[in-house]
Amino acid sequence: MKIVVINNGFVFVCGEFSQSQHHATMTKARCIRTWGTSNGLGQLAVGPTKETVLDDQIPIVEVPQHQIVFTFDVAGVWANHLK
Repeated sequence: MKIVVINNGFVFVCGEFSQSQHHATMTKARCIRTWGTSNGLGQLAVGPTKETVLDDQIPIVEVPQHQIVFTFDVAGVWANHLK
């Protein structure tokens, strides 16, 4: 599971993440509409806060590789939010 930051301010949490030469693919993805953190995005590595707001799940999200700003792994507790 990863959090994926994309150009233009979109932030996703996803169950699976893969990259090819031209595209990145996320499965079981949810856009993080509101971080709900007091200490930045990295705070979500251990799970969402009570104030975190997630959009409905998108089964597959594909974006051009050059749009990925950065990614980071997240704790297993996120699995409960990606069903």
